[in-house]
Amino acid sequence: MAIASINPATGELSKRFDPHTDGEIESALDRAVSAFEKYRASSFAERAAKLRHTAEILEKDREHFARIITGDMGKLLRGSIDEIEKCARGCRFYAEHGEKFLREQIVSSDARRSYVRYDPLGVVLAIMPWNFPFWQVFRFAAPALMAGNVGLLKHASNVPQCALAIEKIFREAGFDPGVFQTLLIENEAVEKIIRDPIVKAVTLTGSERAGSAVASAAGREVKKSVLELGGSDPFIVMPSAGLDDAISTGVKSRMVNSGQSCIAAKRFIIADAIYDQYLAQFVERMKKLKLGDPREETTEVAPLSSEHILRGVDDQVQKSVAAGAKILCGGKRAAGLGYFYEPTVLAEIPKSAPAYREEVFGPVALFFRARDRNEAVAIANDSNFGLGASVWTNDAAEQEFFSHELQSGMVFVNAMVASDPRVPFGGIKRSGYGRELGAEGIREFTNVKTVWIA
Repeated sequence: MAIASINPATGELSKRFDPHTDGEIESALDRAVSAFEKYRASSFAERAAKLRHTAEILEKDREHFARIITGDMGKLLRGSIDEIEKCARGCRFYAEHGEKFLREQIVSSDARRSYVRYDPLGVVLAIMPWNFPFWQVFRFAAPALMAGNVGLLKHASNVPQCALAIEKIFREAGFDPGVFQTLLIENEAVEKIIRDPIVKAVTLTGSERAGSAVASAAGREVKKSVLELGGSDPFIVMPSAGLDDAISTGVKSRMVNSGQSCIAAKRFIIADAIYDQYLAQFVERMKKLKLGDPREETTEVAPLSSEHILRGVDDQVQKSVAAGAKILCGGKRAAGLGYFYEPTVLAEIPKSAPAYREEVFGPVALFFRARDRNEAVAIANDSNFGLGASVWTNDAAEQEFFSHELQSGMVFVNAMVASDPRVPFGGIKRSGYGRELGAEGIREFTNVKTVWIA
């Protein structure tokens, strides 16, 4: 796959990049290991100051960076601005709390003194996706750098300008050149880098296929890995819910980033008593959404990131319809230039349909009817994924029931699933393993070292 920026709103090539040569990759690895020897000795205060400076740079030039995102992968410009601001918040969060999260933990024992300390591992390779091309990187980089690690970024091939901009931001913030580097490489070069003894750990956000390949390569080298591999998140609505909020948030959650979000609501599981009412209003709102230029303020639905993604979504929809699913709106590529797909709702989806089992990474909402809370949980858990889940109910007993019974890494009650630096982010089953964000996220790439002094 070529390393190139193609404007998803028009399909036009903006810029193409040559992959780094083997020699350039070796030089980057050498810089990283040299930088780590110095950087690991830096104080938390020094690291925090640089992360705060990073946040200042992001905020100062937020619209410039947002336009890079929108140009590379087509996101609504206001969504890109929100993403940049979130990156700044993430940097500030770890600048403020990182030292506390990594403070030595005194343990009561038979020893004269015993404690747990958290030491950085070294060079961490991050393999990141295109859908949140700044935030996905910063939610790894901010905690990893605060912990004293150094980072190598292999970004998605369609967002090279984002990848290069991020490296430049860290340089401008005062980090030494080897502390955070972007590698412009194709997928075939990744395994060799994982095998290199300089690399101590790897993190990936992406597809199941990519995650399996990276985990296998890291496993053969006995190296730590963290995987976030997407999801098919349930959005459960019970009769006690506030329907207006549940409907408006449901549409927002399904359509965030044109449906290209791992934690977007994808499977709408609605209680039988309110199913028809909820579905009718949901469909009407989907029909009214305005597609258009992602830079325009009035646009509500931006293009998908690539022709490949668009074709994949349409293939899932058409095969699901052939299996018996019903299209209630949308269901095809939008007319005109660019990679636009109509906001779509599918219902009566049989288990044999691709949409039942697969993650649909586009503006397609899947509807299921549930007799009661037990059937709602059964439908929600009948998935290979387990990333997030959103539940809408004002019944306290139901809130506890769903929080306990849903098989996912995150459960949000009467709220849309979101990533937040203050709480851990990650999933179970084929959604991956390990955690980002929160205290757990900064500790993932540390050596949890026991010290016992007799």
